[in-house]
Amino acid sequence: MSAMPERRERLLKVMGVTPWRLRLGGASSGSAGQPANDGPAPAGDRVSCVVILPAGASGRELDLLGRALRAFGPVTARAARLEVGERGLGDVPAASAYLVFGEAQARALGHDLPAAVMSAAHIVLVDTPAAIVTDPAAKRRLWNGLRALGRALRGA
Repeated sequence: MSAMPERRERLLKVMGVTPWRLRLGGASSGSAGQPANDGPAPAGDRVSCVVILPAGASGRELDLLGRALRAFGPVTARAARLEVGERGLGDVPAASAYLVFGEAQARALGHDLPAAVMSAAHIVLVDTPAAIVTDPAAKRRLWNGLRALGRALRGA
């Protein structure tokens, strides 16, 4: 039984995934060997890219988007993915670039993101995942948006 958590940690480390765990009751509740993440990054720290998706996307849509993001390199493949729910986005990390799927998600990002962060970031708006799956023109706009995002990330 103890080999499984060690294997999981090793595999996550190889894949470059930082596991998050819930801290309950303060710092004393965590084990001494495993530091807990302190939540959102400080305002000075920026992530490279954040992907904003509509809630309730189908498996087929998410699979297509995942393959497209992986095709454009590790920065987009590992980008944080947030879903817009009924309450909006909530805490949005400060990023150099945002890839937004749909106008409703862009409005939610504009509502939840501070103006200073928004003006400093490169925001790429593409069609919703449902439109990308069904419309070839939407798929072309996605590829053009990903190219623009790649140029922005290389320049940052």
